[in-house]
Amino acid sequence: MLASRVTIIVGHFGSGKTEIALNLAVDLAHRGARVALVDLDVVKPYFRSRSARAFMAELGVRVVAPQGENIHADLPIIVPEIRTLLRDGQARVLMDVGGDDTGARVVGSLADMMPLAETEHLLVLNFRRPFTDTVEAAVVMAREIEAAARLPLTGLVSNTHLMEETTPAIVLEGYRLAQGVGWALGVPVVAVAVDEGVHPQVQGQLDCPLVVLKRYLAPPFAAQPRLRRTGPLFVLN
Repeated sequence: MLASRVTIIVGHFGSGKTEIALNLAVDLAHRGARVALVDLDVVKPYFRSRSARAFMAELGVRVVAPQGENIHADLPIIVPEIRTLLRDGQARVLMDVGGDDTGARVVGSLADMMPLAETEHLLVLNFRRPFTDTVEAAVVMAREIEAAARLPLTGLVSNTHLMEETTPAIVLEGYRLAQGVGWALGVPVVAVAVDEGVHPQVQGQLDCPLVVLKRYLAPPFAAQPRLRRTGPLFVLN
């Protein structure tokens, strides 16, 4: 994971892919990388990467998304900056893609520009969400996303959770189910994402790298999140 210059992050509604994209961007910035976070989420009105533009800018992370009167647009607006970044060859590019195959079609519109040798296409799985609560349903969703994006998946990220009600058992069960999806698709589970509050309880129980998440986004009615400025994201399990 994060072995490629371009990382495309896709997943069903509520999978947690936006939080993962933000955490990965913060981690890369802390390592001194030149990072661009591209918000291709044209599906949902909340939990978009562009909502975090201000504190990402503090870290030097460039957020590429509609601005001004287009900031809340739900249409597939592809800003010219995206194609420029894909040609750049230097910046680490993270793409936060809208839920399901609808959002993946936006990636498909850029497929001709994608540097395949430098691209990883990761599917985030949360088995506590409707419509992806079984291996079979997740496999169907994965194949729909691949077809719409016109790019094969290269890895899975297990992120099964119930927000504040997440338990270690939920995380472990999600990993087991994600492995089943991986076997069906022929792609590996490259990481397990886990909230920083649950991390101490699952460390050492998984044979997979852990991505320790801090929650940066909240619904509009919730308090603004605080930015973690230091601390590791990836940990040895």
